[in-house]
Amino acid sequence: MAFDALPELIAAEHAAEGIRIPPDVTVPLTARVRALVDTAEMRRLARISQLGLVSLVYPGAVHSRFEHSLGVYRLALAFLGRLRRDPHFAATVDEGDAAAFVVAALVHDIGHWAYCHPLEDMGLPELPRHESLVGGILATGEPAAILRAEWGLEPSRVAALIDGTAEDPAGILLHSLLSGPIDVDKMDYLARDSLHAGVPYGRHFDQDRLLASLCIDAAGQTLAITDKGRTAAELMVFARYVMFSEVYWHHAVRAATGMLQRAVWLVRGAIDASWLTRADEQGFIGWLRGAAVGTGAAPLVEGLFGARRCLLKRVATFDALNHPDIHRALAGSPYDATTRVAARLAERLSRRLGMAVAPETLLIDAPPAEREVEFALQVRQRPHDTGDRADHWRSLAELSPVVRSLAHEQFDDLVKRVRIFAPAETAAAVAEVPGGILPDLLDAIADD
Repeated sequence: MAFDALPELIAAEHAAEGIRIPPDVTVPLTARVRALVDTAEMRRLARISQLGLVSLVYPGAVHSRFEHSLGVYRLALAFLGRLRRDPHFAATVDEGDAAAFVVAALVHDIGHWAYCHPLEDMGLPELPRHESLVGGILATGEPAAILRAEWGLEPSRVAALIDGTAEDPAGILLHSLLSGPIDVDKMDYLARDSLHAGVPYGRHFDQDRLLASLCIDAAGQTLAITDKGRTAAELMVFARYVMFSEVYWHHAVRAATGMLQRAVWLVRGAIDASWLTRADEQGFIGWLRGAAVGTGAAPLVEGLFGARRCLLKRVATFDALNHPDIHRALAGSPYDATTRVAARLAERLSRRLGMAVAPETLLIDAPPAEREVEFALQVRQRPHDTGDRADHWRSLAELSPVVRSLAHEQFDDLVKRVRIFAPAETAAAVAEVPGGILPDLLDAIADD
């Protein structure tokens, strides 16, 4: 095979020296992998938590981006071990491409900064997407020297696999293994996040069966599965759905997320994007606490990172099934639009309740427009399964009513809720008035 001599594959197959990570697995190391792992850029990820604010609700979820990166690298070797038997893959990917993929899996989060995902969701021009920063980090200093001297790779090639800018057949195909419906990143974080959060939801999608079913689609351009892996893929869709519903978008996690977003919004003029990828989590918290002094962000930051946890409370929740007009008006809205609606809502509530409702602490949590659960995945069916003379290719959603239901009716209509959060005294006062918050919210939306 084209890349059978890849040292990392050999190390994986011969139980060579490695690093132990949960759950009871060894991540194989070679000298050149260790060289990358020991750079300051990678070690910084050991000081950035994988799930950030989720630990305020699930206290065990304090694992790091570094641990996750090792898990993704280990899965990348498992993907290569399976796909080297696929003739389309072997004809497209050579040893240099495979090495670049292994590195990309290991360093895919090297541009990650603290609390990256919830802050990226705000769409602020001051905060670039972390994938866009990978190229600059890899192109200079120690990572660049190691990639060129010990791997024989150009840093730009690794970055292109991560950010999806590669245009050659091997690059396009390998990017689908890093970022797609079934990829090394999702397969690791679902199981790892579930383990550390102390919940079972993300660990029961039959990873071995899914790995055994990996193949390349009919066009030879992207990752697909055989029909034998269809049930495992359905279970992975369900795992993502439940992890979002019960962990990532737990109502208290969303309250904390809204508080962090609003605090950063209020001090956004002080953001130095070039500093973010050099800072660890404690450095970011220290910066935010300093920037918040004397501003409306201060009580939000103290509630998140102070001596006592003090999260805002739910005032109301609106899903697409029961309140379609409100959901349609707010879900997927730009962050500045929801802050305007929240400010008008705070004014109306202040008048109706006869108490001051600070616009800084009245939050509208509007879910993003992206589909987090939908799986655009091709499934190969053999002639003996279809009664025809050739393979058939169908989408997983076409073959599985379960996937269609989870991605749309269940997730988009019921899990992706619009929530209103406020201080406890405001939430209690709203609960006592006829009609609750709904009349004022409708007026605030209409005025936008």
